[in-house]
Amino acid sequence: MDWYYSQLFIICPLIFIGGIIDAIGGGGGLITLPAFMIAGFPVHFAIGTNKVSSSMGTSIAVFKFIRDGYMPLKLSLVGIIFAISGSSLGARTALLISDYAFRILMLVILPVTAYYVFRSQNLLTEERETHDEINTRTYIVCAIVAFTMGFYDGFYGPGAGTFMLLLMAGAARLSVQKANGVTKAINFATNIAAVCVYFMNGKVIWQMGAAAGIFSIMGNYIGARFFEKGGAKTVRPVILIILTLFFVRVIYDLMF
Repeated sequence: MDWYYSQLFIICPLIFIGGIIDAIGGGGGLITLPAFMIAGFPVHFAIGTNKVSSSMGTSIAVFKFIRDGYMPLKLSLVGIIFAISGSSLGARTALLISDYAFRILMLVILPVTAYYVFRSQNLLTEERETHDEINTRTYIVCAIVAFTMGFYDGFYGPGAGTFMLLLMAGAARLSVQKANGVTKAINFATNIAAVCVYFMNGKVIWQMGAAAGIFSIMGNYIGARFFEKGGAKTVRPVILIILTLFFVRVIYDLMF
C-alpha cells in the first residue's frame, strides 16, 4: 500500500500539470506518460493506464468545445472514424514490441520531441488566419491527418495533440478554434480505442488510471479556464524538464 501511495505522489501532480497543458493546446502526454514511467510502470502498462486518465481529462475539453461551437460535427466524425482505425493499429503494433526495444526507441523519440519543443518559438500560441470553409479537400486532409496521428497516438502518444492541432490548422486550413475542437474530438476517440486494446491485453491498471484521471480532469478544467492566453510561456520549460527527467530514467533502466 505504501508503494501504491508513493506512486500516486509522483504521478498525480504531473498528471495535473499535464492536464493544464493539454487544455491549452495539446502536448499534455509529454508529461503524463513520463509520469507513469518515472513512477516505475513497465512501458505497456504506463501507456495503457495513461490512456485511461487522459480519456477522463480530455472529456472535459470535448464538452467545452462542443458548448462553445468550435467542433464541426461532420468533420469531427470523419476524423474520429479514421483516427480510431489508426489508433487501434498503432496500439496493436506497440504491443508487439518488447519493453526493452520500446525503451531503445524512446532514446530516439525523446530527443527529437525535445528539439521540436525547443525550436518551436510559437508552440501552442501561433496565430493563424481563420478559414471557415469546409470542403472536400478539408475532409480528405482531415482523414489523412487523423489516421496518421491516430496511429502515433495509439503506438506512443505524447505530443499527438499538439502535432494534430498544428496539422489541422496548417494543412487542413481550419481556424485555430475549429482545429482545436476537431483535435480534441479525435484525441478522445483515439484514447478510448487504445484503452480497449490495452485492456483486452491486460495492460491497464484501472485503480491508478482512475485516480490519475481525477487529477487530469482538474488540470484540464483549470487550464481551460485560466490558461488560454499566455499559458504556453510556462508549458515549454515544464515539458523540457519532464522530458529530460524521462530521458535520464530510460537510460537508468537500460543500464541497471
